Amino acid sequence: MNIYSKTDIGKKRELNQDSFFTGKFDNGAVLAVVCDGMGGAKCGNVASEKAASIISDYIVKSYSPKMNSTSIEKLLRAAVQSANLEVYELSSSNEEYRGMGTTAVVALIIDNLAHIVHVGDSRAYLITNSDIEQLTSDHSVVQAMINKGEISALEAKNHPRKNIITRAIGAEETVLCDYSIVLKPESATILICTDGLTNHIDEQSLYKIIKTTPQEECAAALINKANEDGGTDNITAVLIY
Repeated sequence: MNIYSKTDIGKKRELNQDSFFTGKFDNGAVLAVVCDGMGGAKCGNVASEKAASIISDYIVKSYSPKMNSTSIEKLLRAAVQSANLEVYELSSSNEEYRGMGTTAVVALIIDNLAHIVHVGDSRAYLITNSDIEQLTSDHSVVQAMINKGEISALEAKNHPRKNIITRAIGAEETVLCDYSIVLKPESATILICTDGLTNHIDEQSLYKIIKTTPQEECAAALINKANEDGGTDNITAVLIY
């Protein structure tokens, strides 16, 4: 598998509060972590940097090729909980960091299986030869409204509360993360990204760019498109081929 990644401050922000980690294991497994910090200019980047570092360190130190799917799920959930507790304790003990938190999407891809955990509204997508599928469901106010039938997905795009998330690493002493396994065909691509990308590029445009752009240029092409269309937030994209 090949992995390419890029982050950008965007056009409107003074600080990049996105953080990410990518790496490969000796057996060919790939790990990717993407976090989008919140809580103001002084601490959103601290939350995302700490979470990305803690999660990736935990998995790198604990992962074994002998693990089955149940063990991998426990590993990923434990890594997120470890990050949550440390970010929460830092936020609780230091007034400067009060209220900080971060989203997280973690993907551990082994052979043709992608194990994914996430918290918040950063996303994972599967892009095949014929389709694009969102693999994560946003933990956000507008997604809850969509689920209840109160608004449509189209209405959610411009809703005044679209940036309010309902779960975040560091917001409380414990955090509930969602876990899933998806089959990744050899020719498919997995995209992990922050909402700075998806707020500006719809699924069909994501699909077109990813399918028509050389692998090594694709992360930059996605970010350039998001900036062309407004660049109102930090933007991070990780692509696994």
